[in-house]
Amino acid sequence: MHGDAAYLNQLSSEADRLLALLERQRKAFQANPYPNGEDRQQWLEALHDVLASNQQPLIEAISHDFGNRSADETRLAELMPSLHGIQHAKRHLQCWMKPSRRRVGMAFQPASAKVVYQPLGVVGVIVPWNYPLYLAIGPMIGALAAGNRVMLKMSESTPATGKLLRELLAEIFPEEQVAVVLGDVETGIAFSQLPFDHLLFTGSTSVGRQVMRAAAENLTPVTLELGGKSPAIVSKTVPLADAAERIAFGKTVNAGQTCVAPDYVLVPRPRIDGFVAAYRAAVQRFYPVLKDNPDYTSIVNARQLARLQTYLDDAAAKGARLLPLHEVGQDRRMPHHLLLDVSDDMQVMQDEIFGPLLPIVPYDDLDQALAYVNERPRPLALYYFGYDRAEQRQVLRQTHSGGVCLNDTLLHVAQDDLPFGGVGPSGMGHYHGHEGFLTFSKAKGVFIKQRLNAARLIYPPYGKALQQLIYKLFVR
Repeated sequence: MHGDAAYLNQLSSEADRLLALLERQRKAFQANPYPNGEDRQQWLEALHDVLASNQQPLIEAISHDFGNRSADETRLAELMPSLHGIQHAKRHLQCWMKPSRRRVGMAFQPASAKVVYQPLGVVGVIVPWNYPLYLAIGPMIGALAAGNRVMLKMSESTPATGKLLRELLAEIFPEEQVAVVLGDVETGIAFSQLPFDHLLFTGSTSVGRQVMRAAAENLTPVTLELGGKSPAIVSKTVPLADAAERIAFGKTVNAGQTCVAPDYVLVPRPRIDGFVAAYRAAVQRFYPVLKDNPDYTSIVNARQLARLQTYLDDAAAKGARLLPLHEVGQDRRMPHHLLLDVSDDMQVMQDEIFGPLLPIVPYDDLDQALAYVNERPRPLALYYFGYDRAEQRQVLRQTHSGGVCLNDTLLHVAQDDLPFGGVGPSGMGHYHGHEGFLTFSKAKGVFIKQRLNAARLIYPPYGKALQQLIYKLFVR
């Protein structure tokens, strides 16, 4: 009992500390509730410069946290989209900030109307471990562009990256502007319970439910970027080498530890063997060996590695054929596996995989493949491989997902001018680019009338002849 009391006191003090930090940011926001465009441009410029000038330390910190993280993957999947996102926001910020003129109906003239995009206040961002830089910076770009203060909660699974990012951001922002919070799961729980003006969470669907439940206590609006089982569909006519290579790239980046990685592949039944051969060749071309290969990213920690091994053991026990694409791994460099003859009762077909395991599911025609996808929770991404334009349109019309790539994987996320977000169990809301600015802004409708007030004609008492004429003209 004594230990439980000490734990509760510690949790309470952590919650109090976080609440005090939030109040400091809110007080600073109230002192400057509508930062001008020049200030926002300076924030973005400073953020760009600190990332650009500290690329190597960031690469090394992320690699340290993973046990080995490909330096090129960090450049391509974290640094490049972060820097490009900042540049995109800087180029378009002035346009985004302009009030939007809206039409006023004839019955309400003379008057004007506009939408003003007002900063929300303090935005909380809960960052996952798989892309600890990009999934911190991406939301921050939109929040700062919209004129907000930001609190980031970094993952306890990437402590070196969290510590370095806190140091770097402290060089350019006071804590009242941007604060980085480090700590364990309990800190994350306390963070999600804060009365933010908006909260963005990236992570699993199960934790997303808990975050949304906590935010509901404060009526805090949330953007949830969750996961799910993102399918790839191989058509009957696409060259298998094209599809296999692009799917292999999307699945092997970060060793499959990507929320939009292909989670399973639907392949026409007669093409299974050909796809397996083409996929094996692509993966082995990317990574001829795993031992001491700096290009092949490790599983982030022993717990995640054990989880993935459990999926393999469970699938094998239930009749799946496991096809390892490398003979042996090294430390947490886990060999990539294809899984054939999978069934719905296997864990690997129920949970988001988040690792280098790829089930292959046969299908007989496209309608059957689409039905298979639609019978399952809506995914964060969907990938279709086929050059027939009519089939592409059919896939787009008949499926729901957060985003789609036709004949590619992952790269829709890196497009600055496309929104990113899930649907249903894979999330709600979206950000990136203009949509990010809108997510972190209050679109405030403003109706403006000056001295002349024609509305006096409809004021009580009712029943006047002029009112009857107004009804005849406008209530129809």
